[in-house]
Amino acid sequence: MLSNKRIQELELVMEFEKVEECFKEVSSWIENVGRKQLKETINLDDSLEMLLQAQKQFREFDLIASEYCRRGQEALKKMDRWEEFSSVDVHSYRVKLQTYKDQLEEFCTQLDENRHRICETVRLYEFFDKVRQGTCCMEEGVKS
Repeated sequence: MLSNKRIQELELVMEFEKVEECFKEVSSWIENVGRKQLKETINLDDSLEMLLQAQKQFREFDLIASEYCRRGQEALKKMDRWEEFSSVDVHSYRVKLQTYKDQLEEFCTQLDENRHRICETVRLYEFFDKVRQGTCCMEEGVKS
């Protein structure tokens, strides 16, 4: 039984090394591209026109970022079996796996939050724009 468990651990390590390339690619993209793009969406412009342009740019980024999140999550699913193994030999791989998982979850959460914030901000600006236009029309009607 111990021999079988050890063989399974070794197979898992070999599988991890195959999947690790995907983790490294996703992690590198998050650190070098994704986080920078998310920081750019923190300060949204004051006009509806500029905000709509920022939303369009974010949607383009969001498509790419969501694909990286999906790829990272698929790679993590392949490593679900790690929970069953607790040997010292596997520990360093579990630590790496947890680091990738934490980074991916944090980025995907920030992406979702920014997506929601931009959408809500656009809706709010559109509402205020309609109110402003309605107020202008009412003022013109009163002047006539």
